[in-house]
Amino acid sequence: MATIDITRPHSLPIDEAKKKAEDLAKGMADRFGIAWKWDNDTIRFDTPSGAAKGTKGEVSVTENAVRVAIDLPFMLKMMKGTIEGKVQEKLKVLG
Repeated sequence: MATIDITRPHSLPIDEAKKKAEDLAKGMADRFGIAWKWDNDTIRFDTPSGAAKGTKGEVSVTENAVRVAIDLPFMLKMMKGTIEGKVQEKLKVLG
């Protein structure tokens, strides 16, 4: 079970929603060192090193929603609220 699980509706064409999800993944890769890859309409990611080491999850894009599921390692669980707030902020751009 994911530590953070957020689903947000969107009104974008699926290709545009996927592009925004990919832009988010690229930004996270640069900032936190996550490794990510597409698996159909889902970005799967993990963090092999750094401050967020052990974090893993996925961003699933459908025709009308984006779901972000993140498993936080024990050391980051105390920051769940802050991380969840940041994810919500990033998802607002999907409209």
